[in-house]
Amino acid sequence: MTHFSKTTARLRRGTMAAAALLLAAALPAQAAQGARTSHRHGDENDWLYVTVTHGDTRSGDTRGTLLRCDPPQGHSHATLACDQLRSARGDIRFIPHKDDVLCSMIYAPVTVQARGQWQGRAIDYTETFANQCVMEARTGDVFALDA
Repeated sequence: MTHFSKTTARLRRGTMAAAALLLAAALPAQAAQGARTSHRHGDENDWLYVTVTHGDTRSGDTRGTLLRCDPPQGHSHATLACDQLRSARGDIRFIPHKDDVLCSMIYAPVTVQARGQWQGRAIDYTETFANQCVMEARTGDVFALDA
């Protein structure tokens, strides 16, 4: 049973990685086409493929989605996530931290990753947090994939 779950997790990660690569290859071309036909500058080129892995990155549970910001779509908190990214100019490290949150000191690692494009700049962000609470306090709604 353990071997099956590890194999399944590896296959799931491989499938998600392949999907991310396909999206990364296809979406810039679509965004460039949209930029040529549109007179607006801004959010139509802003997109991130975000993933959240609970546990060990080699065998943990990974979820991911494509976050687009014109209009906000991709997960249940897309509007808030896009607003937070706009205020931080696309740099997740500059999203204001929630200071009024008290997190336990239980170690349950959560690794987040965001790859994509924000206002013409390539984004490649990866960070591991001690637990879900710390991750949410530091990254706002960008990685809030659960409804």
